[in-house]
Amino acid sequence: MKEISVQELKEKLDSGEDFQLIDVREDFEYETSNLGGKHIPLGGILIEADQVEKDKPVVVMCRSGKRSSVALHQLEAQGYTNLYNLKGGILAWQAEIDPTISVY
Repeated sequence: MKEISVQELKEKLDSGEDFQLIDVREDFEYETSNLGGKHIPLGGILIEADQVEKDKPVVVMCRSGKRSSVALHQLEAQGYTNLYNLKGGILAWQAEIDPTISVY
């Protein structure tokens, strides 16, 4: 499984790089705080797999990196090879990039 740090994600966002960010947390978590990614809760990731890009890098995130790693494994089993897990999830983002973001 390929991983990306929150610093690397911030660089991608700041530079306007063409990639997709997917947040696999539940609705209430996404509503509390998010980084603007496409919201596909983990339970629906395979049902909505057609919304996951195949022709550019895709960063998958959650609260801590555990659910996103599960999503990666599920999607990789479907043939995806362009996926990156956000190490530490939104908790790492709050700790290292933006301490003002709400976490729970």
